[in-house]
Amino acid sequence: MKKTIITCAVTGAIHTPSMSPHLPVTPQEIARAAIDAAAAGAAIVHLHARDPRTGRPSQDVGLYREILAPIRAASAVVLNLTTGGSPTMALQERLQPALQLAPEVASLNMGTMNFGLYEMLNRFKAFRHDWERPYLENSDDLIFRNTFRDIATILASCGANGTRFEIECYDIGHLYTAAHFMDRGLLRGPLLIQSVFGLRGGIGAHPEDVMHMRRTADRLFGDDYVWSVLGAGRHQMPVATMAAAMGGNVRVGLEDSLWDGPGRLAASSAVQVARIRAILEGLSLEVATPDEARAMLGLKGGAAVGF
Repeated sequence: MKKTIITCAVTGAIHTPSMSPHLPVTPQEIARAAIDAAAAGAAIVHLHARDPRTGRPSQDVGLYREILAPIRAASAVVLNLTTGGSPTMALQERLQPALQLAPEVASLNMGTMNFGLYEMLNRFKAFRHDWERPYLENSDDLIFRNTFRDIATILASCGANGTRFEIECYDIGHLYTAAHFMDRGLLRGPLLIQSVFGLRGGIGAHPEDVMHMRRTADRLFGDDYVWSVLGAGRHQMPVATMAAAMGGNVRVGLEDSLWDGPGRLAASSAVQVARIRAILEGLSLEVATPDEARAMLGLKGGAAVGF
């Protein structure tokens, strides 16, 4: 029986620390969140680092080492490092953790896009750090750059270490870009296609959008891909449930949504993992272990990483 992979993104560049007291910021908090998510059923944990003093997203390799060491000591979970970092970072800064640490998986966005976070200001008024409000306010003029050259640079440099990629697709055209890089020989199957729904600047979260992504991926990649989804904000659980019922895999975590229900902040990413696991098991689906996920995705294994 096919197993369903749960990926958990425990922190990230989208939400600022003031938005939830539960968002992990320090290396110790992020590591603990990852270990708890794995214990709850996540086979893969997706990681960003943050400056522990300011809460800003950071691609400091030293911070990643502080995060990764305790996770590896406590869990066999697959570790997935971001090459996205933050939309405000330059390419060479963004790719350093994956380049130097050679993880089993690294995330990679498949296109340049508008990345609007400014509507969060309608819900959040008070901020602890002086960078947070301007960061959100200026996101109506924010472009997340991922040119064809940028993508090729990341694929060639990080892929040389045996790292596979979580291919993040925010719109239909991103699927065609992934197919383009398969044709160029810079990507090989089975691809892990992570379809992202509900972020301003990308595809919506309507059921038709979810089905359109799946149909297009099926046509482009056939049996040579593994499909996963994430829904942003309030769309997290509905989109994950839809995709799981269609045979897909799921991603949850505080990077993607701070919520555990209407008006109720999630106390941790592990809470969201537990919720989606209960939904999956209610659909008579079985959750993949880390080693089962490794086999499904053709990963190099935890012994071959650089940390």
